[in-house]
Amino acid sequence: MSILGKLKAWNPSIPYEILSLNISSKLSTNSDAIKESSKDFGKIVQEIFPAAVLYPSCVNDIIDLIQFSYGLSVPFSVAARGNGHCIRGQAMAKNGVIVEMKSLNNNNNNNNGNCGIRVSCLGFYADVGGEQLWIDVLRATLEHGLAPVSWTDYLHITVGGTLSNAGISGQTFRHGPQICNVHEMDIITGKGEFVTCSKHMNSELFFAVLGGLGQFGIITRARIVLDKAPTRVKWVRMLYDDFSKFTKDQEHLISIDGLDYVEGSLMMEQSPLNNWRSSFFSPSNQTKIGSLLSQNGIIYCLEMVKYYDDQTACTIDEELKKLVKGLNYLPGFMFKKDATFMEFLNRVRSGELELKSKGVWDVPHPWLNLFVPKSSINHFNAAIFVDIILRQNNPTGPILVYPTSRKKWDERMSAVIPEEETFYCVGLLHSSSGYDECKILDDQNEEILNYCDKAGINIKQYLPHYKTKESWIRHFGKKWNNFQQRKNQFDPKMILSTGQRIFN
Repeated sequence: MSILGKLKAWNPSIPYEILSLNISSKLSTNSDAIKESSKDFGKIVQEIFPAAVLYPSCVNDIIDLIQFSYGLSVPFSVAARGNGHCIRGQAMAKNGVIVEMKSLNNNNNNNNGNCGIRVSCLGFYADVGGEQLWIDVLRATLEHGLAPVSWTDYLHITVGGTLSNAGISGQTFRHGPQICNVHEMDIITGKGEFVTCSKHMNSELFFAVLGGLGQFGIITRARIVLDKAPTRVKWVRMLYDDFSKFTKDQEHLISIDGLDYVEGSLMMEQSPLNNWRSSFFSPSNQTKIGSLLSQNGIIYCLEMVKYYDDQTACTIDEELKKLVKGLNYLPGFMFKKDATFMEFLNRVRSGELELKSKGVWDVPHPWLNLFVPKSSINHFNAAIFVDIILRQNNPTGPILVYPTSRKKWDERMSAVIPEEETFYCVGLLHSSSGYDECKILDDQNEEILNYCDKAGINIKQYLPHYKTKESWIRHFGKKWNNFQQRKNQFDPKMILSTGQRIFN
């Protein structure tokens, strides 16, 4: 679009003088671009449109944008958008500018200073652009026989996005979340300053950004911890009809050495046994499990993985046998699978592609992710899983529940977790057929949150969403004052990530 055309379509919330900057050719006011950047995975928040979209070719483009806004008496908001995997509009910027971070990836070979993915075999780390997808990081590091140690269940999301939240999965009990496996970062602050930071250099910014929900800066590079990569995995699922036995075994498994991944999930009659998270059970096993479900209404699935390679292939079965000894799963309901390391880590992608082929992926996703203290998990099961979710019998997606350890987290970071040493990650990963069903599921989420509040179950939301500043203050608790001070230090005009609705 020409400068004249842009002026005609220009949103007055941004001074047209921005078109005199070098980034003007990379700014779009095209209606299709605006609409596309206003979508996210959740498809719940609608019609929060930016004034323009920036497609940066280098990090300096983002610096120029933020410095321009910061220099105004009334600045406009700026939000970094990775792969659009937010649930409730967190990466939107009403009347501001969306920065399409993946545009940097299109320009990594043009000598423009972008990071891309660079692997250090000697240092056991990878320097990775914040716009990079974790699946591409995995592929690049595996070429050197290395891999990151901490993951999310889904890999087609950006490094900057997960580090702004925490990045959790079944490896968290062993290695901590992804935010605890970063050596250093390059950050563009809300003042437009480019800062390299680590635990020992500009540490206040380093700890602020990790789990900071995009409030303090945009991550343009992260140095990720690597280790020697396995080649294959033994993948085991065991079923329980007793929640206490299920959680006791999970807690035992995360307390011992030997396993690389522990998660758990619920199975109910209204949900398919094989879902988009992974296709695990054979047709004959599904029949067997279906019969068990019809008797119990709800059963619990413990999921564990042990990595191995050519050197340990001859001992892996014996090791696994020792690890499951003494567990109280239902006899005859242990299921095993052997897979490559890549197949296991990228397991969600095949389910996603299958749903996309059927046209049933592009739907609202009213997810609710919680951290539940260990002391309340049995109460949570009885009141939430059984009395609300099972009783209401709404169609739902996967429901995850698995323990992790507080000692693997760093209290200096912005991420908020329960005070107890062991707490549970609970994910209600709903998919709805349309907006009527979405409202039903969202109302159910609200009922769950209200119950926990009244019953004194001290949950913390992961990927949090609140409607009032007071709710955010309660969420951060003793971290709030520090969080607010960091905001004043690194983004004093409150330009960044206004879609989180923390300070605005």
